Amino acid sequence: MDPARLYTNQIYTVSHTMGLRFIQRKIKDHGRLTMRKLSLYIATSLDGYIARQNESLDWLLNQRADDNGYTAFYDTIDTILLGRRTYQWILRNVHSEFPYQGKNCYVFSRTLKGQTANVQFVNQDIVTLTASLKKKPGKGIWIVGGGEVLSPLLRENLVDDLIIQIAPVIIGQGIRLFNPGPYEMALDLVKVTQYNQFVELQYQRK
Repeated sequence: MDPARLYTNQIYTVSHTMGLRFIQRKIKDHGRLTMRKLSLYIATSLDGYIARQNESLDWLLNQRADDNGYTAFYDTIDTILLGRRTYQWILRNVHSEFPYQGKNCYVFSRTLKGQTANVQFVNQDIVTLTASLKKKPGKGIWIVGGGEVLSPLLRENLVDDLIIQIAPVIIGQGIRLFNPGPYEMALDLVKVTQYNQFVELQYQRK
């Protein structure tokens, strides 16, 4: 083949491929823009634990004295997803008013049913309900915890953002942020912020 034609064909092939990738990325981005964002926002120890084995957060509460960007994030969401254990931990340990008043709170549980003044108990599939919520009008959706809520959402690729604040402490053992399971997730690091001795890593799903 004539070298000039070969070169032209190569340029066309590369341009066509890049164009398709650009279009695919735009379609993907448009889908994200038209759906509500599902975010994990959580603090961990440096070695990846979110609580001690007995569910104590003393290692975190002793370190975290400031807002650390919490209020700014909280203003971006209107819906909260919790597991039963996380909800019951709040009831046992937060002695003031329920911390998420005014938000739509869904507690996933096989045993608790109905609703209270602050939460609605959900017995249906986590993935099905969350996918439905993402399609409805509203602000962002926050996964407060725990692992039984997060893992299936990661597995079905529904989580858009992971905002993880790392505390300057190693606790050695406890409850891990991510449960072992058959899922993988490719991420882009979009922002790093320091709050005193904490560092916040913000990732976005590719």
